[in-house]
Amino acid sequence: MTWWATPDDDEPEYDESSVRVRPGRKGTKPRTKTRPEHGDALTGRILSVDRGRYTVMLDENEPTERRVTAARASELRKHAVVTGDRVDIVGDTTGAEGSLSRIVRIVPRVTLLRRSADDTDAVERVIVANADQMLIVVAAANPEPRIRLVDRYLVAAYDAGVSPILCITKTDLADPAEFLNNFAGLDLPVFQSRDDAMPLDAISAALVGHDTVFVGHSGVGKSTLVNALVPDAHRAVGVVNTVTGRGRHTSSSTISLRLETDAGRGWVIDTPGVRSFGLGHINTDNILRAFTDLAVIAEKCPRGCTHLPSSPDCAINEAVAAGTLGDTGKARLDSLQRLLETFAAAPSHRQGEN
Repeated sequence: MTWWATPDDDEPEYDESSVRVRPGRKGTKPRTKTRPEHGDALTGRILSVDRGRYTVMLDENEPTERRVTAARASELRKHAVVTGDRVDIVGDTTGAEGSLSRIVRIVPRVTLLRRSADDTDAVERVIVANADQMLIVVAAANPEPRIRLVDRYLVAAYDAGVSPILCITKTDLADPAEFLNNFAGLDLPVFQSRDDAMPLDAISAALVGHDTVFVGHSGVGKSTLVNALVPDAHRAVGVVNTVTGRGRHTSSSTISLRLETDAGRGWVIDTPGVRSFGLGHINTDNILRAFTDLAVIAEKCPRGCTHLPSSPDCAINEAVAAGTLGDTGKARLDSLQRLLETFAAAPSHRQGEN
C-alpha cells in the first residue's frame, strides 16, 4: 500500500494502487454455454429408474448386449428420464460392476403416457415413454371391475397415440359378459383369463414386436400375469383385502421386462397398480377418440358441439334418444358425458392444444 504523510496532515493518503481485489473462488475464466457434441455416445433403452440411477440396455439384440448403470448429466437435471426412454450415454459403458456412465441426451420420444393426481391437476406424472400398446388389466370380480377407470385408461391411451388392449382376469369368479358390453362398440381386442387357464399364447402373440405398458387397479392380477408371461420377472404378488375389497400395492416402480417367445421378442412394461387415474393433462378434444363408435355419429354434430346432455342438436344425444344405439350405446354415451362434464367443471383445463 502506498501513502504519503504531510506535515499538516497525519492521515495517510490513498491512490488506486491501494485497492486490493480478491479473485473469485471459482476462478476468473468465464463459463461457456457450449456443450460437447458427444459424437461417441451410445444409444440405449432405459429399463428402470431407482433413486437417480438408471439401468440402460445397450446393443439390444446384439451379441454384445449388456446392461449398464448411468446417472443423468447436469445439463439434463431439469428433464425427466423415464422407463422406455431411448438415451445417449458416454463414459464407462462396459457394464462392469461398480462402473457408472452418464446420460447426455434423450432421443425424441414417439409416445408419452401420462397421468395426473386428479382431473383438475395439470401437473403430469409421466408413466412410460415410447410404448405403442397398453394392456389394461381388470378383474371380473374381487375387486369388482370399474367401468369408469377403464374409460380413463382408454382416453389416456388414445391421447398418447397408444393402442389399447383389454385383459379381464378372474373370469372363474364372475361372468364378465355384462361388463364387456360396455365396450362392445369399440375396436378393442379382449382377452379373458382365469387362474387355471391363462391365454398366455394368445396374449404373447399380441405383444411380440411391441412395447406394451401394463396398467390396472391394485389386486386385479396384473403382476401374476406379468410373472406368467416373463418367468424371471419375480414381480411381487399381493392379495385383495376381504373387508374393503381393495388390492394392496405390490409393484412400486415401473420396469421394462424382456418377453421371449418362439415367435419373437417384445417388451412388457409393468407399472404400479393405481386406484385412480387423473386426466388433468389431457386435451379434451381427444376424449371422443376413446369412443370410436360415438365418434362416427359425432361427425354429424354442429360445430362446437360439447356432446353434453344440454348440447343442442347433438347427433349422439339424438341417436340415443331414438333408441338406435340400444342400451350399450346409452352406457357408452353416459361414460363419455361423465368425463366431459368433469373437464367442463375445470375452466383451467386445456383444449385444442394438439
